[in-house]
Amino acid sequence: MNIKKIIKISFILILFIITVIGVINTVIIYQIKENNLTKQSITNLVSMQEKMNELLKDTINLDSIDKLDKYKEDFSKYELEFEKIQDTFKEQDKNDFIDFFISDIQKNEIIAKKLNLLFESEQEIEKAFETIYSLQENKIEIIDEFERNYPIENELRKKLDHEISERKDFNLSQLFSDVKYYSKEVLYQKRDRETFDKWLGKIELLKQNFNNSDTQKYLEIVGKVGNSVVKIKEIEEIEFDIRNKSFNIINLNKQYSSEMEDEIEQLSGDFINITYLSILLLLIIVISFLTLLSYKVYKNVGLSVDEIETKIEDGLTEITNLNHEIENTQKEVVFTMGAIGESRSKETGNHVKRVAEYSKLLAFYYGLDEKESEMLKQASPMHDIGKVAIPDAILNKPGRFDEDERKIMNTHAALGYEMLKHSNRPLLKMAAIVANEHHEKWDGSGYPRSLSGENIHIYGRITALADVFDALGSDRVYKQAWDDEKIFNLFKEERAKHFDPKLVDIFFEHLDEFLKIREAFKDKF
Repeated sequence: MNIKKIIKISFILILFIITVIGVINTVIIYQIKENNLTKQSITNLVSMQEKMNELLKDTINLDSIDKLDKYKEDFSKYELEFEKIQDTFKEQDKNDFIDFFISDIQKNEIIAKKLNLLFESEQEIEKAFETIYSLQENKIEIIDEFERNYPIENELRKKLDHEISERKDFNLSQLFSDVKYYSKEVLYQKRDRETFDKWLGKIELLKQNFNNSDTQKYLEIVGKVGNSVVKIKEIEEIEFDIRNKSFNIINLNKQYSSEMEDEIEQLSGDFINITYLSILLLLIIVISFLTLLSYKVYKNVGLSVDEIETKIEDGLTEITNLNHEIENTQKEVVFTMGAIGESRSKETGNHVKRVAEYSKLLAFYYGLDEKESEMLKQASPMHDIGKVAIPDAILNKPGRFDEDERKIMNTHAALGYEMLKHSNRPLLKMAAIVANEHHEKWDGSGYPRSLSGENIHIYGRITALADVFDALGSDRVYKQAWDDEKIFNLFKEERAKHFDPKLVDIFFEHLDEFLKIREAFKDKF
């Protein structure tokens, strides 16, 4: 075979290998995206079940049918949301192009089994709520009846007490003392049927010795009051048992969720390791071919050593560029995930870009080296990734949150940390810290852990200042952008309160650079 054919075939083979590497890289990105979506869907399933369980728990304490119906309506909404998330898994089960290379992760035997257990347990929670609803509806009616009859019983008991006291009969007084004792036991202590029967027995005995119309009336009203109290306690015991079973289901589901996330993490790690090894093998083949080709060219056509080295260097440059492309793709995936979290709250993609640039600038002037500062720039866009788990009605509310909505909104920091904490990648570890601590405050008044001072990681302190600066200067669904003077006055007031004082000083010292970044990445409408 002549040298021209060797060169032609070699370059065709190299081009094919490069194409294969590109395909593998695409599959990696797609698989990472699908794995993260699956993990998020699992987290959302458990979150919906926890909310349903909270409603079930609170239903036990409701005191009116109207409130009961409102809780039932809210529970139905969570049921529908759970079913929507469940349907996403059915959608993901449909074959797509990538499935020809690698099957969906939820088809894994362990994950599929745990998912089915999650779906089945949701039906158990639904049945538990229906049972609790019926019991509570009955209990409210019984309580209403008790509240109507108890004042009558109390009044008759006082009247009998007075009548018996006037008789000054020791035996009657002793009998009525027993009646009063068992009334307290039934109404306030044991509340069981055995004690209730003893109470009725004491009244019957009193009636035999003091038979008048009041005694007969008292016996009748006690029958109603005592029966109500016993029934209320029996219902409460059933409700308590159902509630405990629901708690056990939720705890078990949390365990399933954790096990599935661990399995996904393991499968993802194995998949990435295998693909990286495949890429490495292909790169070795490319290098070997380039070397062999250079040797053949040198031997057959007498190319100079410099020409051979040039060709090898070109090949190595191509390989290096491919490695850089993989690394940049990983960074782009992280940035895109951060942008997804921001876009759910109607914020522009430029918000995460500005926060990233501000974070790098603060980190560098704080004293972090260039590599760590650049990594913080890549990680900071993930600070609000937890918002993907916050309901749209709260996330995009055009006004102030009420207390319950604020509590739900504040969970996004911890949720973001839970999404990211399992990764061993340095970039995602840093992103997990940023997500968890960017709402902590220097004086300890922040959330989710009320950390203070330097107990807050420097990544969290930096991102907090960068995020607040950009948020205040940007339009949101619940406010208009502040002017610069108002922002700067706030930063001075919040020095050593909300923000690290050293970072505030750095901010004002290099204010012109921050303003240049804001101008370079300003939102375009």
